[in-house]
Amino acid sequence: MWDQRYNTPDYVYGTRPNDFLVEVAGTIPRGRVLCIAEGEGRNAVYLAQLGHEVVAVDASAVGLEKARKLALERGVSIETVVANLADYEIEENSWDAVVSIFAHVPPEIRGPLHRKIVSGLKSGGMLVLEAYTPDQIAHGTGGPPVAELTMSLQALEDELRGLEFRRAAELKRDVVEGSLHTGTGAVVQVVAVRP
Repeated sequence: MWDQRYNTPDYVYGTRPNDFLVEVAGTIPRGRVLCIAEGEGRNAVYLAQLGHEVVAVDASAVGLEKARKLALERGVSIETVVANLADYEIEENSWDAVVSIFAHVPPEIRGPLHRKIVSGLKSGGMLVLEAYTPDQIAHGTGGPPVAELTMSLQALEDELRGLEFRRAAELKRDVVEGSLHTGTGAVVQVVAVRP
């Protein structure tokens, strides 16, 4: 599905980084950053431009090829890994930050993935996450078609036990990211740090 979605000359979610990521980027510890469900690379390339060493993981080889092209155009390098997040191994205590922007996967994958992220962060490492909440379904402006693929703050507080939440909110905001995320969005935003 994702290879097909990304198989177009256009960047379907745009080439500009996510607004929430830009807002908090100055607080992300310098170093190794893992971007999950990174798609066409807009966030990974932005972080590489800020001087981070970035690994972008996605199930779509087509999306990651576009990510490498965008990195080349912007004069930076990123490492790309084609992998299903259900199977991707996140090394323990090895990441300065993990970025999860609209990384919507089924709950049976999401819970274990989030536990791997918690253990994968170094002490002082940061998770930056934005996702659609169940309220997004009524907006129809992008994101998963079913509520079970969305995330709530309550569920995230449980799945991300072991992290200290510096910022955590459910809110509505304008999300304008390419042709597939355009309009009012109901989102959850989290910045959390491993002690």
